[in-house]
Amino acid sequence: MSKLKILVVDDESRMRKLVKDFLMKQGYEVLEAGDGSEALDIFFDNQDIALIILDVMMPKLDGWQVCREIRSYSKVPVIMLTAKGEERDELQGFQIGADEYISKPFSPKILVARVEAILRRTSRSEEGEILECGGISIDKAAHVVTIDGEPVDLSFKEFELLTYFIENKGIALSRDKILNSVWNYDYFGDARTIDTHVKKLRSKMGEKGELIKTVWGMGYKFEA
Repeated sequence: MSKLKILVVDDESRMRKLVKDFLMKQGYEVLEAGDGSEALDIFFDNQDIALIILDVMMPKLDGWQVCREIRSYSKVPVIMLTAKGEERDELQGFQIGADEYISKPFSPKILVARVEAILRRTSRSEEGEILECGGISIDKAAHVVTIDGEPVDLSFKEFELLTYFIENKGIALSRDKILNSVWNYDYFGDARTIDTHVKKLRSKMGEKGELIKTVWGMGYKFEA
């Protein structure tokens, strides 16, 4: 069985080596890029990349620009790495399609755990199951969502969130439960991350966004 391929993008060679060593110990094949321009060249030369770990502050092209360019072609999962810890930077990362956001300094073991969690969910989505509810259809294998027959363009995390809501329709879900189930690790960030994703998801769903109900003081519930 071929190894899953991960692209690590960071202008600090020491950081790249640290992340690469931990990933290779877990059996992944690792490609490296030292700037945004090189990252795009490698990405387009390797269509089988399973996940990208992407630093924000880099020469030539920063991580924001690289993520936007990749998102215009692919839904490959992207984890953003940055020394910045301000909320607006995290929100910007999610708005341009990043799936995870980790502030430096970080534990390499936590990073690997998040990588494995994302790749497990990606693997499960290939099982071929189709969910249908309230005019919404989710093809897990193709990673496609349609609403009343019209395709809806969702990020990886938005897709996972909507899938989780529909699989648990009618059940009131706390923010902590959503984080533990959709993110699938001990999340150390702010639970407002959930609110940010739900807001974007509702917007993309149009009128169907009203099916995601807010449970005040708790979280959310999908009702169709």
